[in-house]
Amino acid sequence: MAHRVFGITGWKNSGKTTLTERLVTELTSRGWKVSTVKHAHHDFDIDKAGTDSFRHRQAGASEVAIVSGRRWALMHELRGEDEPTLDDVLARLAPCDLVLVEGYKREGHMKIEARRLEAKDRSPLSVSDPAIVAIAADHPVDGEQVPVFRIDDISAIGDFIEARSGLKRV
Repeated sequence: MAHRVFGITGWKNSGKTTLTERLVTELTSRGWKVSTVKHAHHDFDIDKAGTDSFRHRQAGASEVAIVSGRRWALMHELRGEDEPTLDDVLARLAPCDLVLVEGYKREGHMKIEARRLEAKDRSPLSVSDPAIVAIAADHPVDGEQVPVFRIDDISAIGDFIEARSGLKRV
């Protein structure tokens, strides 16, 4: 079964991560099982130099799984392979009610655009992306063809995502 996906997009410093985090809290408190996918910068690392798993990767392992009684993680070193598509990543996720995807501006899934006055770039993405179905902003927004929410009105945004993604019939 394909995952239900809803995206949070926006320019650097537009509030994407805070909005994603608050939506995870809101939607999980409503009883939904939510997973996230975050598109990161080119050379991010979730492992620290000197740890056993880091040493395994440095030695040349393609995949390293770290497993404990509380969580597990799988790191895959691309080693020259192309970056996986969002669909490739979604295919590896366990079943859940909703996947919130942060980033992936160019993908075609439904997205909410985060806008903050402090963002590096404030040009609207919605004008050129028909997949943007709402905007969450920390300032008044006029002239849009999609619903506009206050970026801190997490309950209303959660209701909107439930309705648009088919989690709840309205």
